[in-house]
Amino acid sequence: MKTADLVDDHATHLQLVDLPFRKFGKRKFVGGRIQTIKCYEDNVALRAMLQTPGEGRILVIDGGGSTRVAILGDIIAGLAIENGWQGLIINGAIRDSVEIDEMDISVFALGTSPIKSAKEGWGKSDCAVAFGGVTFEPNQYVYADADGVLHSVKNLT
Repeated sequence: MKTADLVDDHATHLQLVDLPFRKFGKRKFVGGRIQTIKCYEDNVALRAMLQTPGEGRILVIDGGGSTRVAILGDIIAGLAIENGWQGLIINGAIRDSVEIDEMDISVFALGTSPIKSAKEGWGKSDCAVAFGGVTFEPNQYVYADADGVLHSVKNLT
């Protein structure tokens, strides 16, 4: 499956997440139900979420667009894989990008930074998050590959 094919077949049900994402990880395509979290330059809540069963979902993370501080590294990406998350869409930055690029996951982020996040526990999950011209809510759907990230309120696969 490809995002271009989804647009060709379901354009009226899709919104483009209009941000310049970079793709990391070995998975070429991810698509499915989402979970949401909002955490700005702090990854405690993100880590806690990724330690729960992902059940094949994709975690949509609003990191406030910060590329100054990374909210995901290889250790937390490893937790996502261990717990059955298929991908992460991050409105923010990651670190350990070379290692993440070799993992069986698909991560979309705005960029990279070697600076690690705060550990104060700021964050909120199961909430609406908005970035790239799209508002995401838990149990909606996202589809992503190297060509872009698409959002839908219904399952298209």
